Amino acid sequence: MTTSPSISSRPSAAATRSAAGTGRFGAYDALLYAITVFAWSTSWIAMKAQIVSVAPEVSLVWRFVISAAAMWIWVVIRRERVTFPWREHLGFAALGFFIFSMNFNLFYHGAQGLPSGLLSVVFSLASVINLLMGFVIFRQSISTRVLIGGLLGFSGVAAMFWPRIAGADFDLAAAGGLALCVAGTTFFCAGNMVSSAVQRRGIPVLAATAWGMTWAVVFLMFAAVIQGEAFVFDTSVSYVVSLLWLSIVSSVAAFWAYLTLLGRIGAARAGYATVMFPVFALAISTVFEGYVWTGPAIVGLAAVLLGNLFVLRH
Repeated sequence: MTTSPSISSRPSAAATRSAAGTGRFGAYDALLYAITVFAWSTSWIAMKAQIVSVAPEVSLVWRFVISAAAMWIWVVIRRERVTFPWREHLGFAALGFFIFSMNFNLFYHGAQGLPSGLLSVVFSLASVINLLMGFVIFRQSISTRVLIGGLLGFSGVAAMFWPRIAGADFDLAAAGGLALCVAGTTFFCAGNMVSSAVQRRGIPVLAATAWGMTWAVVFLMFAAVIQGEAFVFDTSVSYVVSLLWLSIVSSVAAFWAYLTLLGRIGAARAGYATVMFPVFALAISTVFEGYVWTGPAIVGLAAVLLGNLFVLRH
């Protein structure tokens, strides 16, 4: 197996520009963006089948066992570096903790007490939170265009899902679910910052993601044991199919594409994918669940698309 070049302690100028979000959005970036949006657009439907008969932590263990195995196979096939100094594993563990365990775990629990539309609205805040975290952590300047685009996108998603949100009973359980989802989004954005830092040190995305998913399995298993959850497996067709889809498409393909995009154009701009995938999720819902487009939904769609132009045409 060949090894990659030694890791430089100083990021290249190109890496610095990408981390700051000043990289040009080219054809390859558009492909990565499309893969991310498609993979995550379908994840909400599959997630519903994961929280019916199996505890969220246990379902996530199965999900990332499969995802990590698939990612490691990919790393080996590409003959990428697999061993790193222990200090780099602190970053891998943080990536696994923030993105692949806490983010998903909190959303799986929050999904039990909230309408699916509100989940999308909360997660779309990632585009704005990424921008603010980049300013605080990396001292990146806040682009007015990206900020306006993120706020337009968030407002548009809220308008698109407003009928579902307004029609739901918002009780104490829903408030708790909302708090969990806001925390999950914050953890996701913190993981974005970790990934940016890891990539700036020259570590390949595939290897870092494989290690991050491996560490996530450890964290999720520990959480399940602490809570006394039984490691059961639902053999129903709906559970198995949704698990495989979430593991391979919504995890392996999506996170490879998203984290690669993040390293190329910056977390603030890549984060707009969290605004776009609810749009495609509603398009899927229109076909399979009979979703009816209302006036506010159409206005919201226009706001999301306009925000997309502000963010990506940089």
